[in-house]
Amino acid sequence: MKPPPFLLSVTLLFWGWQSDLVLPGALMAVILESALVFRTRWDLSEDDFSKTWSFCSLVLLSAVVYSFTNNEGPSSFATMFDDLSASNQRTATVASARTAAQVIRWLPMIFFPFLAAQTFSTRESIPLTTLSLILQRRWRKAKQLGQPLPPARGFNVGYPYFCAALLSASFHPSEDTSFFWGFCALLMWVLWTQRSRRYGIAVWIVLLAAAGTAGYFGQRSMAGAQAYLTNHLSAQWLANFIRRADDPFQNRTSLGLVGRLKMSDSIVIRLQPETPKNVPAYLREASYRLYRGSTWYSGSSRDYIDSIAEEQPAPSGNWPLLSDKRTASRLNIACYLDGFDKGSPAGLLPLPSGTARLEKLAAYTVDRYAAGSVMAHGPGLVLFDAHYGPGATFDLPSGFGTVTNLRGRRLYEESGLGRFEPHGDWASSNDPPVFVYSYTNEDLAVTPLEAAALDAVVDELKLKGRDQSETLRVLQQFFDNQFKYSMWQSPPRSSNTNQTPLARFLLETRSGHCEYFATATVLLLRRVGIPARYATGYSVHEESGDGYVVRLSDAHAWTLVWDETHKVWNDFDTTPAIWVEAEKKNRSPLRWLKDAWSRFTFEFAKLRNGQGNIRGYLLWIIVPGMVLLLGQIVFRRGRKRRKDKKSDADFLAIWPGLDSDFYQLEKKIAARGVPRSDAEPLNLWLQRVEKSPGMETLREPLRELIKLHYRHRFDPHGLNAAEREKLKAETKRCLELLAQSRSGNS
Repeated sequence: MKPPPFLLSVTLLFWGWQSDLVLPGALMAVILESALVFRTRWDLSEDDFSKTWSFCSLVLLSAVVYSFTNNEGPSSFATMFDDLSASNQRTATVASARTAAQVIRWLPMIFFPFLAAQTFSTRESIPLTTLSLILQRRWRKAKQLGQPLPPARGFNVGYPYFCAALLSASFHPSEDTSFFWGFCALLMWVLWTQRSRRYGIAVWIVLLAAAGTAGYFGQRSMAGAQAYLTNHLSAQWLANFIRRADDPFQNRTSLGLVGRLKMSDSIVIRLQPETPKNVPAYLREASYRLYRGSTWYSGSSRDYIDSIAEEQPAPSGNWPLLSDKRTASRLNIACYLDGFDKGSPAGLLPLPSGTARLEKLAAYTVDRYAAGSVMAHGPGLVLFDAHYGPGATFDLPSGFGTVTNLRGRRLYEESGLGRFEPHGDWASSNDPPVFVYSYTNEDLAVTPLEAAALDAVVDELKLKGRDQSETLRVLQQFFDNQFKYSMWQSPPRSSNTNQTPLARFLLETRSGHCEYFATATVLLLRRVGIPARYATGYSVHEESGDGYVVRLSDAHAWTLVWDETHKVWNDFDTTPAIWVEAEKKNRSPLRWLKDAWSRFTFEFAKLRNGQGNIRGYLLWIIVPGMVLLLGQIVFRRGRKRRKDKKSDADFLAIWPGLDSDFYQLEKKIAARGVPRSDAEPLNLWLQRVEKSPGMETLREPLRELIKLHYRHRFDPHGLNAAEREKLKAETKRCLELLAQSRSGNS
């Protein structure tokens, strides 16, 4: 399909205007339009177009090298190879991005020779074999096997060049809307030439104008929404729709929700254990202490925040959470920081229980919360090693971190994790800070609204008076045998409108998802005097290669139980294990495609955020490219040598008539001193042969032979079998006469 007149020239002028390259754009536009004045055209062959394309490719490679050097790419990468710090990797990434943007701006200039070659050639289209290595390979294979050649399809490079020029113009330095309206005008020009005649011009113009207006206000609305979401809305609020527990202070559960929960199977965490199969069952993001209504809160734990100091020399990427603990396991974790806080991405880190140290974490700041959460500020994607093991955790012990009110002012206590400055009302007071131990233990608090339902279950299971291990065993059996896992919550059957969702779960439906089981377990344990907390994070169970992946659908809630003997918090999960299989039923058959795209975006995010192994990416790009170029040089030369050594039957079968036996005689006559020049017609050459001494006898048989040769060479129907044999016989006769004349002269 050929573009309308002047479209490409105007597009080049538009590109020059947007890219601040007006002079090159105007010059190329003039050259293109000169084809309307100068009618001379060249009969360019496929080989000519291939050479032009190779030239443009060489210019593209040179432009990449020049731009990369101009943007200080070599020095950036040299520095990065010496020191693989996050800052050096980001510098190298910026140099690469600038190189790509600059080269894209130059695309119209780089490939203009190819467009000009088509414009000033006699061809309306260019064979695809000029560009397609696959088609070139098919043609070569067909020639080698003596099969009919595939049909040669062609295309006009006008519209691909038009799209490339618009793409290049989009990389413009201006901040106005000129590109948008110019893009719309050029696109309307193209659509005008292809419009359907079924509709009137007025209708067509109104529809295009409406589409352009909607596009303009749509892109403005999207830009405004992005700015609003970035600058005005809390990232933690947004994270509730993406992640299950990005707020260390409160977590709204889904208790009481009627209908099936919509859970995404997007991959959010990737794990690589140091030892195969050695992965924790859970990755905890946060734990909560106070339950009111259908919401868990961190309670007074929110007041205990400890900023972790990065080990020196910075940036080392090493952050000690428990400096005195020795660990035996290491897990590499890759996750996204989906929130936004203080001008940078932020989020809770999913960590195994008992994590004591983080390494290779390219974060700006790391904060440790008393309720067992770690908040990181850093790039959008972080990759780090978590060193963990059984035993102590950095959670506050049971009963600590609780505050009480005295004279209307908030009082703080020593948390064991550091001293915290008072704020709010206390900061305005001249009184010295007072640290107290509260008489209230939030890890045993139970809301009065749930007391009746909890007491009914406690009496049913006779939990009072049992020791802790026996209580846990009974609760595990209770939930395993009498409850079922379900993502669907049916409407209440009873007429008691004051019944809470948790009470209905325990006494009536006995069906729910992990948040119901975890909440019920925490409050039942507290009701019999065992401290417990509500934990949120992810369950780890899906292998992927030699590692593991964690999806949003793996978001999970479970219970932390305080072990008074060893002074540690232990995981306790009463959700039926069948929940993993239950959620597998909702898998899409195209999930593999979504996972492939997730892997691509993950690798791209690693590169963009300075977390990727840029040296590895360069090796994957440069080494195969160098091997391919070397193979092209070596094997093409080898193929050329083999081609020269092919027999006439193999080589000339592709070109009808070039296997004529006459050429054998022509070589013999040339050896006798009468060679035929490249452009000499046969009849003139024949006259010179007849006048040569000793060749008079060849006159008549040679004329008959040339007639057959001409038919075999140029007649579309060629020669039949009998005539082909006659050509061979006449050639043999002439060769014998030539040999006799030579022997007679000697």
